[in-house]
Amino acid sequence: MKYSLTIILLLFVATVFAQNETKSNKLIQFSGIITDVDSNSVVPYVTITNKSFNEQKYAANYQGYFSFIAHPGDTLLFSAVGFTSKTFVLPNLIADSKFTAMIKLKTEIVYLRTVRVNPWATVEEFTKDFLSMKVADDDLALAKRNVSPEALRGMIKTLPRDGQEVSNGNYRYNFDRMMNVNMRQTNPLLNPFAWGKLMQTIFNGDKLRSEEQ
Repeated sequence: MKYSLTIILLLFVATVFAQNETKSNKLIQFSGIITDVDSNSVVPYVTITNKSFNEQKYAANYQGYFSFIAHPGDTLLFSAVGFTSKTFVLPNLIADSKFTAMIKLKTEIVYLRTVRVNPWATVEEFTKDFLSMKVADDDLALAKRNVSPEALRGMIKTLPRDGQEVSNGNYRYNFDRMMNVNMRQTNPLLNPFAWGKLMQTIFNGDKLRSEEQ
C-alpha cells in the first residue's frame, strides 16, 4: 500500500514538473496598444516589466504600441508617469504563438496640499503695510472725479478737436440759420423809443450832477 501511494505521488510530481517545464519553454509574441481609459488616446513610452521573468523591462513606442516575447501565465506591470500602474496576467492556455491585448491605463490624480504664500514675514510687517495702504476709490467716486469741472477743463485744454465735434458744430450753426431765415432783427438806432430812453438817461445824469454841485 505504501509503495502504491509513493508511486502515485511520484507520478503526480512528475506531471506537475512536466507541465511547468512545458509552460516555461513555450514562447508567445505578445503585442498590443496602450491607451487612456478616459479619452482613448494612446499613451506613449510606457514601461512594461515582466514580473515573472527576472524583472525584464520593455518599452512601448510613441504610438503606444508594444511587442515582445513572453511566456503564458507571465505577470506584466505597465507603468507610466501620470498614470496608475496596471498589472496584466497572460492566460496560461494560449493555443496560438501570438497573443494581442488592449491595455488601458487610468490617469493618476494627485491632490496636493494647499500652500499659502504670504509676502510678510511677521504680523508687525503686515500691520504696518496695511495701515499705510491707500484704498482705491469706488466706481462712483471715480466717475465723479472724471466729470468734475477741473477734469473737464483739463480735457478741453489737452484733448484735440476731432472731426465729429467740428461736424456737429457746423450742423448746429446751419440749423440755427435755417430756423431764423425769416426772422428780421430790428436796428436799435431806428427805434424812437430807444432814442427817447437814451435822452432821458442823459437828462437824468445832468440833473444829478447839478444837484451834487
